[in-house]
Order: sequence, then C-alpha cells, then structure tokens
Amino acid sequence: MDEFHYRRGILHCEGVPAAEVAKKAGTPCYVYSRATFEQHYRRLAEAFAPACPLLCFSVKCCSNLSILRLLVSMGSGMDVVSGGELLRARRAGCDPSKIVYAGVGKSDAEIKLALQEGIGLFNVESEMEFENLARIAKELGVSTRAALRVNPDVDPKTHRYTTTGKRESKFGVDLERAEAFFARYGADPLVSLRGIHLHIGSPVYTTDPYLESVVKALALIDRLAIGGIAIDTLDLGGGFGADYESDQSPVAAEYATAILPLLVPRVQPSQPAGRTPLKVVLEPGRAIAANAGILLTRVEYVKQSGDRTFAICDAGMHSLLRPSHYGAFHFVWPVAPGEALVPTRRARELVMPGLVRTEVVGPLCETGDFIAEDRLLPSVTRGDLLAVYTAGAYGMTMASRYNSHPLPAEVLVDGSTISIIRRRESYADLIAHEEV
Repeated sequence: MDEFHYRRGILHCEGVPAAEVAKKAGTPCYVYSRATFEQHYRRLAEAFAPACPLLCFSVKCCSNLSILRLLVSMGSGMDVVSGGELLRARRAGCDPSKIVYAGVGKSDAEIKLALQEGIGLFNVESEMEFENLARIAKELGVSTRAALRVNPDVDPKTHRYTTTGKRESKFGVDLERAEAFFARYGADPLVSLRGIHLHIGSPVYTTDPYLESVVKALALIDRLAIGGIAIDTLDLGGGFGADYESDQSPVAAEYATAILPLLVPRVQPSQPAGRTPLKVVLEPGRAIAANAGILLTRVEYVKQSGDRTFAICDAGMHSLLRPSHYGAFHFVWPVAPGEALVPTRRARELVMPGLVRTEVVGPLCETGDFIAEDRLLPSVTRGDLLAVYTAGAYGMTMASRYNSHPLPAEVLVDGSTISIIRRRESYADLIAHEEV
C-alpha cells in the first residue's frame, strides 16, 4: 500500500535510502512518497467512479502546499475548515468551485473570504451560522450554495475525540431538526440550501456505519422532496481508514462496493418523478495521505529506568501528537536494522530474536511525551534513526513548538529525487513574530 520498503536491511522511500533523506533534511523530518500519494488518490477515484464524485482532499490532514499542488494536478478538489486552509487550497491552484468549507466556528472574516473567492459549497453546521452566512452574503451582494451538516446518530466505533456523527456531537444538527431547518431556510434568496453533508468520524474501519448513514440521508432527502425541497448534493465526508497495522483497513474498492449500490441509482440524470439527481462529494484524507508519509527521528540517548528501556528521541508529542492525544498506534522500526531484523509486517508486536521491550519517547518535559509505549524493537543506540510509519496524515498539521522546539522539515521523494518542501525552522523563526 506504500513505497517504503527495506532493501538489504536498509529502509528506502521509493528509490532513496531514508538515511540520505535524514542527512539532507536533518531530524525530525516528515518524508512523503509522491508515488504513494498518486496511487492512493487514483484508487479512490477509480473505485467510486460509477458515482462520478467530486473528491475533495481533506486539507487538515496534510496541508503542505507541494502536496496540495500534486493532488490538484490530479483533479482533486479541497475540503477546508478555516480561512488558512482556504488560502492554502487557492495557493495550490484549486478551482474555487471545487472547494467545500466545513467547520463549526467560521468567523465573519473567513465567511467573507470564502464568498469573495466563490467557493463551491458551504457545509453549514447550525441555524445561527446559516443566518450569519445569509447576512454576509446579502451585505456583499453575492450568492452561494450550502449543505446542511446532519448527524445521522451513527457510531463509527472509533476514538471518542474523532467520533463526529453522534446525536450529542458539537457538529451539525440532528435528523429531527434537519427538516425544520430546511423548511425555515430553504427559500433564502442568496444562499441556496440544497445539500446534505455527513461526516461520521475517522478512522472508520468497517463499511456498516457508512451504509447506515447513507440510508438515513436518502430517506431524509425523500421526505424533503415530498415537501417540495429538492436536494441536489450529498456530501458523504471522509473518514475511510488507513493501515496503521498491516491489512487493518478495507481498501478503497471495499468501501465503494458497499456504498455504490445506494448511490449510483440516485446520480443518474433520469430520476422518478419528484426526485432530483444527486451530485456526490467525498472528502478523503488519511486514506490518501497516512501511508504516504513517515516521520524520521534520531535516538539521542538510551537509558534504563528500573526494568524499562527508554529510547529518547528528537521527535515527540510536539512532532507527532496522535499517540499521546488519541492513544494511537504507529508502527516504529529502525531505519537500518540489518537483513535479519527486517519486519515482515507492521504490527503491535513482532516475534523475532533479540528484540528489546522499549519505550520510544521524546525530549519534552511531559510524561505523556511518547511515540510508542511498551514496544518490542531491535536494540538501538545513540545516533540510530527510527522510522515512525503511517505519519502522513495528522502528523505535521498537528505539530507544535512546545518547549520552543522548531517545527520539523518536510520532504517529498519522487523516485530518486529528494525535495525539501518545507525547510526546518530555525531558532530565529521561533521568535520572529515576537520581535516587535
């Protein structure tokens, strides 16, 4: 599923040894594979092609301009949740008509910017937000399109911090309020409310929650049609899983095989009386980006504390927040373990000779500063490089400067070419905005 492979006991990204990347960019650094991004985008596009969807890459998961430009060149739209992400999407060359804008707290300034840019769709999350959007559209004298984010009250069986489609969620409105919402706002002269937006959470490792959500959404669309409200857009959001462990997630074709039978009949131009053909929008993120990136970190020290071995690295929760924040698993392995210790799969524990139970931790003044806990690894020493896998989504975008550590570099590998697509921050960068 990706282009990170061991050759003669040495980890390579496409045609480049990972150690060469670290030598050029330093550590910690995020390393992305262009070929993997392309493969994963194409697989999704091909799998869902019968529904003719607009694929809008989720900028929040991996927002580097070079990555966004790559995906735009392949035909991708963009899913944004802030004015900053909108700026990134436009700087990447994304057609504004292929930009969808979600988020519960859009400011007046962000709404104005999006209206002036002429984005394709606002995903509205509350009555007050719709009224504000309509007010600003009237002030600017412009029109726009909107979809209502609906909570189908479906449990995606993922972490509670990333479960977004339950009734009690801060996102969207529940099904019972949705019909009244359309009745109240569906005739606005400038904001055409003609879409339903769903996003149940992420990562979702089975297809059942999607099926349940789509069935509920289509039933709502049919009820609205009876009342004279025509819905022409169904945005299914994202949330498809990624392989943090080998073969953990369904492939794109499995999601599509389950969902398409519900969608394809509704996208046909010829519909029964009273029905409007639907335009389908998908907002994939980690399914494209997660396995397209790794985080390289160098071991600074190894120490014993009681019966525990600690590998203290230059990357920590400031570089990759997911393990500390979500309890998320990321496979970690040395870049150069030797041919006898090349992993056969990415799993929580591997049965191999000579492994040491190790805590992989960062340099921060926090007990919660870890990348991997209680993990069987080959013995490591000062200066060794470790690869943290499946780090292309929600890695760099959630990084911080805590303890005044500069942000990491980002690198894109294309075959045998190494390109630094975000330079490593300097100490001068850390205080640049404070020199007033």
